[in-house]
Amino acid sequence: MAPALQTKYVFSLAIKVGAPIIAGDHGHGVRRVIPILGGEVFGNGFKGTIFPVGADFQTIRPNGFTELEAKYAFELDDGAIVYIENIGIRFGRKELLDRIAKGEIVDPASIYFRSVPKFETGSEKYRWLMENLFIGVGARHPDRVEIDMHQVL
Repeated sequence: MAPALQTKYVFSLAIKVGAPIIAGDHGHGVRRVIPILGGEVFGNGFKGTIFPVGADFQTIRPNGFTELEAKYAFELDDGAIVYIENIGIRFGRKELLDRIAKGEIVDPASIYFRSVPKFETGSEKYRWLMENLFIGVGARHPDRVEIDMHQVL
């Protein structure tokens, strides 16, 4: 029998985001691009800065179900650069999703926001990020997205 699936908290991201760029309905939902303006990485010995580059490319379905595809990079305090491609979904009751879209604060526990990040780095110290799977648990705030990264053991 295979071992039981477990996860372990590794670090967090606090990602500053800009105003959405709305490209409109492309037949499969509304395409939005959310610019990444910077932010920070912290927790369990991780400390660093998210570069003000990249974006979250979203498709919002008519019922509010949102597909997320964010691409950005961060630098840790020891100089290591890490690229991240984070694919995820966000969903909840329509009235709560509408409040988030208006920039209002919504209890993160009432929204299902999960992602599967993929990391790339040339740093030997952080090579293990590329050799493991992770699950992100996110929360959307008016000016930022917070994601806790959990390693799948």
